[in-house]
Amino acid sequence: MTTAYAPGKVILFGEHAVVYGRPAIAVPVTQVRACAVVEDAPSGQGSVIHATDLNLHHHVGTPLTADDPAYPLEATVRHTLEWLGIENMPDLTLTVSSTVPIARGLGSGAAIATAIVRALAQHLGRSPTSREVSNLVYQTEVIHHGTPSGIDNTVVALEQPVYFVKGEPVQILRLEQPFWVVVGDTGIASPTKIVVGDVRRGWQKDRDRYEALFDHIAAIVLRAREAMVAGDTTRLGSLMDENQGLLDALAVSSPELERLISAAREAGAMGAKLCGAGRGGNMIALATPQKAQDIAASLREAGAVNVIISEVKPSQPV
Repeated sequence: MTTAYAPGKVILFGEHAVVYGRPAIAVPVTQVRACAVVEDAPSGQGSVIHATDLNLHHHVGTPLTADDPAYPLEATVRHTLEWLGIENMPDLTLTVSSTVPIARGLGSGAAIATAIVRALAQHLGRSPTSREVSNLVYQTEVIHHGTPSGIDNTVVALEQPVYFVKGEPVQILRLEQPFWVVVGDTGIASPTKIVVGDVRRGWQKDRDRYEALFDHIAAIVLRAREAMVAGDTTRLGSLMDENQGLLDALAVSSPELERLISAAREAGAMGAKLCGAGRGGNMIALATPQKAQDIAASLREAGAVNVIISEVKPSQPV
């Protein structure tokens, strides 16, 4: 038996603009995790996937449609076996579970795929690097999101705060001190592919306006990077508020998100914004350790269906 885990993630700055070549910053959320367990199976069984949260039982090789929930799981298995150079399907049972909320901007698809790649590769005698895992998981992200930036698979596989520009080497942010975030869930599913597609259509209709918004977001990301490395949380919070205003201008916020963002600010958050695709899903607030519980309580009173308090720790060597 081989077990592997992978965390969730949140984008602190730069969502949507990152798809168009601008930078973004993301951090892992280790309080929620995906888990994959691989076990040897009787000869002739082939590979079977159990996804306990989805009540899914799938024999790899059974015909699938692209919208079947087993499709990205099987694709992850096949991509990993291809990378390992294994042509014949091994006799294995793969059990997948996760506490990362689905379609909430927390990287659930990337977390599950990362756990699968790690567990499967290790069970079959290989120990891929974090970057090799990230590259494999990106192929699954294409299935989930259509035109992914690559940031989810990167931050989840490396499990480090990262500065990311599509097509460029990822940079791990070397933080000198930790900071705390509070994540509030609207309870509304936010399929990334749909929202990203809507933004793309808007960009195609009015490129000048959208490019200007993306440039403004990029400038915020650069200032946020400096603030994070310097440990300047006050500045970081104000930049989160500024980023939220631009996301609202991109029409990816929602009344539910705005209500939680306002509640967090009123409870003492240094800054707050949506995270992920938007139009539902989660928001994130920057908090001091002393205020985190007050902010969490305020979010629940404002309608959050789930709240996570997460410490973003200083970086470790990869």
